[in-house]
Amino acid sequence: QVHVVESGGGLVQPGGSLRLSCALSTVNLNKFHLAWFRQAPGKEREAVACNFKNDRSTVYTESMKGRVTIARDDAKNSAYLQMNDLKPEDTAVYYCGLSQWIEAALWERRDQYEYWGQGTQVNVSS
Repeated sequence: QVHVVESGGGLVQPGGSLRLSCALSTVNLNKFHLAWFRQAPGKEREAVACNFKNDRSTVYTESMKGRVTIARDDAKNSAYLQMNDLKPEDTAVYYCGLSQWIEAALWERRDQYEYWGQGTQVNVSS
């Protein structure tokens, strides 16, 4: 059983920063490609960024490029999404998705990921 837990969400002002965490307790995170997705009210869940397990490279959607980074902490079996220069349109529930055998060109598709956490709410507002 893979148990994924996201945390770190909250209320932040426009232009502010947040760091979200994705933690595993039962399985080594190194086994997985890891992506962050988000879902705003009334919208579909959309990809934000993905970090590949083999070379630890990261890909981003155009809307988030330059404002987010993914980092892994092997000692803590966790990963992080650092978000900067946040905008009101970044308000959403953010999810961590894990995949053992992703097809890299399809990383933005939800069906590429086997495991998901419950999400963490991010609100960007003044």
